[in-house]
Amino acid sequence: MSETQVDNSKRTWLIASGCAGAVGTIFTAVPFVESFEPSERARAAGAPVEVDISGLKAGDKMTVAWRGQPVWIIRRTAEELAQLPKNDPELADPKSQRPGFTPPWAQSDWRSIKPEYLVIVGICTHLGCTPDDRFTPGPQPSLPNDWPGGFLCPCHGSTYDMSGRVFKNKPAPDNMLVPPYTYLSDTRLLIGEHNEAKKA
Repeated sequence: MSETQVDNSKRTWLIASGCAGAVGTIFTAVPFVESFEPSERARAAGAPVEVDISGLKAGDKMTVAWRGQPVWIIRRTAEELAQLPKNDPELADPKSQRPGFTPPWAQSDWRSIKPEYLVIVGICTHLGCTPDDRFTPGPQPSLPNDWPGGFLCPCHGSTYDMSGRVFKNKPAPDNMLVPPYTYLSDTRLLIGEHNEAKKA
């Protein structure tokens, strides 16, 4: 056996071993790198959710999931915004000052960073049912004749205005929850985090 033949066989063995090692490293690295991404379980547990609101027109509503709950994003009309202060005498907590449901930065008639866009968790604070949209003002079944527009819980009749504030003498004890959120731009929201520096 010549030295040249021995060197070629060693070279072939080294190349094959190196290739097998590189493939093994890639197969090991890919799942490791993917583990840095939040899992579906982590997202369900509360990882922030980015939402594009560029398609919302005045009067439109969209729903996204955050922490396994429906979060409603509603672009209110000028008429709906004008009605909000008029509702105050009929509301259980008009300035949203009860702790736990409205962060300090949303304690206003519109309960949002920008008046036009309402962001709330779409769950009744009584027993956790999902209220129905009743945006149209005026008399309707199960609602008063002077209904200003808002939400009606089909389970036990709690009613909320277009800011998710509960009316007096209803089973629901509190206003609907305002989640933490931030504007990333004029058309993108991040639900699950609030950053004072980015809110405007």
